[in-house]
Amino acid sequence: MLIFRWLAMLLLLAAAVSFAFYAGTGQIRYRRFGLLILKWTVVAALFFFAVLFIGRLA
Repeated sequence: MLIFRWLAMLLLLAAAVSFAFYAGTGQIRYRRFGLLILKWTVVAALFFFAVLFIGRLA
């Protein structure tokens, strides 16, 4: 559980750094990379919470 929290925070930090690079340089590739990281972080979080929810039901 603790590992997942740290991993999620590091991924969100990586997305924030990528958006900061985009704001600083204006290069589209940083925005695209930040959105990709953010999208997969949200998907992983939804999957994680779905597993927790199913575990509570059982």
